[in-house]
Amino acid sequence: MSKGLIPGETLPDFELQDENGDLHRLSELQGEDAMVLMLGRGEHCPRERQHQREMLRFYEWASVAFTQLVTVLPNDLHDVFRLKISTGAHWTYLADTDLEVQSALDIREYTDPKHPANVPHTLLLAPGLVIDKVYVGYWFWGRPSPYRLWEDLGDLFRRIKPDFDPTTAEAKAAWEEAKRNGAVPAHR
Repeated sequence: MSKGLIPGETLPDFELQDENGDLHRLSELQGEDAMVLMLGRGEHCPRERQHQREMLRFYEWASVAFTQLVTVLPNDLHDVFRLKISTGAHWTYLADTDLEVQSALDIREYTDPKHPANVPHTLLLAPGLVIDKVYVGYWFWGRPSPYRLWEDLGDLFRRIKPDFDPTTAEAKAAWEEAKRNGAVPAHR
């Protein structure tokens, strides 16, 4: 069983390299947004490639919806780059070259003797790297579809965004108060 992947807990702020060797902290990539973090099985896996391709449409939605998308793979920089370009992805891919994430979360796939593969997990993270939902994709159908993530993100935003429905009296009052104080929130 994985360690620390419990809704309500905070994910460690791992710092990993992208395919170009540049270091990124998860918190830096997330900013104040929600995040979908895919802890992929590895570049060698055809199911991984298929799932990453399925996420292309989701990325288009996420890029206008205050949601970041990140993939972490237990591979070297070259293999991370190979998977990213072979799927046509435009979001951040990170290399868990030293298997730090895999070890810390205890997600090594013990059934694969050839590769240092992960048991694939997809995490829905609220701001602050707070785990909201965990999917285990050992079997392909355990990975969330873009439509499932749409529903889950709608639920998350309803809980964390007081102005999710801007027609409520509370949301309107908060807007007016912010205008009076000169702190009008960013347009959504």
